[in-house]
Amino acid sequence: MPITIIPNAAQCNKLTDDGPVGRPLSQPPCRTSSLRVALEGAGENRTGLWECTAGSYERQVPEAEVMHILAGACIFTPTGGEPMRIKAGDTLFFPANTTGTWEIQEPMRKVFVILK
Repeated sequence: MPITIIPNAAQCNKLTDDGPVGRPLSQPPCRTSSLRVALEGAGENRTGLWECTAGSYERQVPEAEVMHILAGACIFTPTGGEPMRIKAGDTLFFPANTTGTWEIQEPMRKVFVILK
């Protein structure tokens, strides 16, 4: 089984432009980029790096997600909940069907695992 290493993932320049977010709340809309990492044995789970420019948008990932923030700062406000300040170094665990809004204050980069 191969092991993938992304040296200095916070500075990796191999991300691909994915365009604007699907449900922007700010203009211009946030833009995203990513690097998908194929992980043998992960089944349908998705893994990789993801980056987003400043702005705000609605979360629309229906699956459970684990993320570790490598760079940036933001506020996530879950639907019906209190705003949470998030910054580089934080690790988050989102249950499936978590909704809310992201306010990206500083361009954010994360490692993610989306669980199917």
